[in-house]
Amino acid sequence: MVTAKARAVDGPDQSFRKAEITRRELDKKDILIEIKFAGICHSDLHTAHGDWGEVDYPLVPGHEIAGVVTDVGEDVTKYKVGDRVGVGCMVDSCGECENCEAGEEQYCLKGNVPTYAGVDKYGEPTQGGYSTHIVVVEDFVLGIPDSIPLDKAAPLLCAGITTFSPLNHWDAGPGKKVAVVGMGGLGHMAVKIAHAMGADVTVLSQTLNKKEDGLAFGASSYYATSDEETFEKLAGTFDLIINTVSAKLDMNAYLSLLTLNGTLVNVGAPAEPLDINVFSLIPHRRSFAGSMIGGIRETQEMLDFCAEHDIAPSIEVISADEIDEAYKRVMDSDVKYRFVIDISTM
Repeated sequence: MVTAKARAVDGPDQSFRKAEITRRELDKKDILIEIKFAGICHSDLHTAHGDWGEVDYPLVPGHEIAGVVTDVGEDVTKYKVGDRVGVGCMVDSCGECENCEAGEEQYCLKGNVPTYAGVDKYGEPTQGGYSTHIVVVEDFVLGIPDSIPLDKAAPLLCAGITTFSPLNHWDAGPGKKVAVVGMGGLGHMAVKIAHAMGADVTVLSQTLNKKEDGLAFGASSYYATSDEETFEKLAGTFDLIINTVSAKLDMNAYLSLLTLNGTLVNVGAPAEPLDINVFSLIPHRRSFAGSMIGGIRETQEMLDFCAEHDIAPSIEVISADEIDEAYKRVMDSDVKYRFVIDISTM
C-alpha cells in the first residue's frame, strides 16, 4: 500500500489542506502511477463546492492526470515501468454491458467509477489527481505520446476528450460550420480540435476580449454574444454548435443559429436546469444533445490525434499551494486557459 501526499477539501466552503491518502495494493491488472501534473477542471470546482449534490468529504479532486508508471501488477501487459501515461475522468466500469463492450465506458449502464467522488469495486471512495500517486486498472490508463509534454497532456484527459468526442461523433470536418460557445478551458480546445479536423470554426463568446487568441487557435470568425445583432446576423448558420459554458444560457437563442438538421451539443454542465422551447427545434428539424467525455478507445484516439496535429492546451502551471487562488480565478474567468498543478510541489 502506498501513502500519497495530497490536497483535500473538507466541505463546500473550505480551503484546501495538506493531506495523506493511501492507495490500494496492486491487484494483478493494476498500475501504480507517480503523478507529475494534474489539471484543474471546472467540474472539480462544482464537485468540491457541492454544486451537483451531496459529496463525501474529505475530497481529493482531479481527473486530468499525467504521470509515469512506477509499478505494475503481475498480469499487466499494456504498460511497463517508465511509461508516460494519463488517467481521465473514470477509473473503471462494469466492462460487460452493451455500452462498455462498444467502447463507450463513460455510458456504462451500471455506472462508471469516477476518478474521484465515487466508490470503487472494493467499496472504497475514489480520490483524484491532486496527489502524488494513484492506482488504476490498466484498461483505464492512457498512453501519452512522446511529443506531448506531460504538463500539457494533463488537460487533454478531460478538456480534450470532452470536446473531441462530440466533434468526432457529429462529423465536424471539411464543409461543416461549427460554432463554439465559450472560450475557456473546454472552448479553446474545441476551437483547436475542430480547426484541425477541417471545419470552419466560429467562436461565440460574451465579449471580444479573447478574439485575438480565438483566431490564433484556428477560428475564422469571432462574435460577442452580448451584442443582440450577433444572433440576428448568424441565424440559421451552423451545422454544429458545441456549448462549453457551465452557466444557464438562453438556449433558444443559440438553437436559432442552427441550420436545417443542425445540432447543439451541451458539454458544459450548469447546476441550474436549462429551458428549451420545443418550437426552437421543430421548424428546422434541429436537435439539442448532450455529450459526456469519451470512452477509453476514443480518448486514446484523441491523444494520438493531438500528437499528430501538434495540438496542446494553453496552460498556466501552478504549485499545490495555489489551488485555492486558482479556483477563485476560474470562477472569475481569469485563466488562459487551464491551470495545471505541478505535483512535485505537494
